[in-house]
Amino acid sequence: MDLQALLNYPGALPAMSRTVADLMSEMNKDDPSPRRVGELIAQDPSLTTRVLRLSNSSFFRASRKIGDAHEAVAMLGMTHVRSLVMAAALGSSFKNVPGVNLPQFWRYSLRAADISKSLAGLLRLNEANAYTAGLIHAIGDLVMHIAMPDDIGPLDMGTPPLDLQRASAERNRFGYTYAEVGAGMVERWNFPEAIVNALKHQTEPFEGEVYEPLAGVLHLASWRARAEEIQLDDSGLAATFPDMVGISLGLDLGAVLGKDPEEWSFEDALAAFVD
Repeated sequence: MDLQALLNYPGALPAMSRTVADLMSEMNKDDPSPRRVGELIAQDPSLTTRVLRLSNSSFFRASRKIGDAHEAVAMLGMTHVRSLVMAAALGSSFKNVPGVNLPQFWRYSLRAADISKSLAGLLRLNEANAYTAGLIHAIGDLVMHIAMPDDIGPLDMGTPPLDLQRASAERNRFGYTYAEVGAGMVERWNFPEAIVNALKHQTEPFEGEVYEPLAGVLHLASWRARAEEIQLDDSGLAATFPDMVGISLGLDLGAVLGKDPEEWSFEDALAAFVD
């Protein structure tokens, strides 16, 4: 299946709910209304639950427990709430994906989000965009598993989804990777251009005419989260570190490892994605 056929495959790309569409429309305004955003989130009980679970996770380190959508907007700000809404909406859209361990997938994704946000802060990039992009950077693999299970299954056997060589294996087999699939999906959901471009170029952030620092952040965060998932030791980390991407961003191995999450499990935030 070629890329365009995959993106047009019925049922592969989850439809955006009316509530999320209205939220995206409001938050894309030059001067969005915090009150309206809170009201829209509160209209959808499932979305509210997921947003509050993320808001109260250790990642955002709120000064006190956030009790409702309006408090989330007031305490975290519009930028972070936008990230939470996008993440929660996508998280609720994928259930029982064939061949994918979803708790592992979302744990890995939360790790990548944490690292992406920390690296973005170090590089003075938009941290909220980095968090959102990190959380959804591998969403294309879920789409591929839904739309083409007979093709993706044999690939999983030889190169599991979180293997460090997964992108190369997908490109060799299909001519594209989860990166392009995910970018095509979020573009249809009207995500910000910066996030679309970061997802699209994350596997090769500085190749040819491309220069996408946020994609470079995703590349490093994905490498680190995958390395943790497959339990690489110190020598394995040194041997597999993406040197050229690190050099392009001015980050060495020590700088990236220095942004490791304080806690790798993310059990509190994981509840927002795994019911």
